[in-house]
Amino acid sequence: MGRLVVRIQPGARRTAFVGWFGDLPKIAVAAPPIDGAANEAVIAVLSEAFDVRPRSVRLVGGTASRTKRFEIDGFDDEGIAAVLARLNPR
Repeated sequence: MGRLVVRIQPGARRTAFVGWFGDLPKIAVAAPPIDGAANEAVIAVLSEAFDVRPRSVRLVGGTASRTKRFEIDGFDDEGIAAVLARLNPR
């Protein structure tokens, strides 16, 4: 199982991968950072991007931070890097 660290922008106009924040992929979500809504929106974006069920994406760090760590079942670190390169090239 691979790990992914992302930077989140809650309360954005749209929900999508929007670029890079240093070395981290940046995801904007329309959901506000209230009651875990933004975290759930990020899980939905990642599950769609990696074509896995939402339960296969787990938030393992950064619950209240803009920098979050996720584990994605079925992907190793190289697989995650390949999907990110396809979705959001530099």
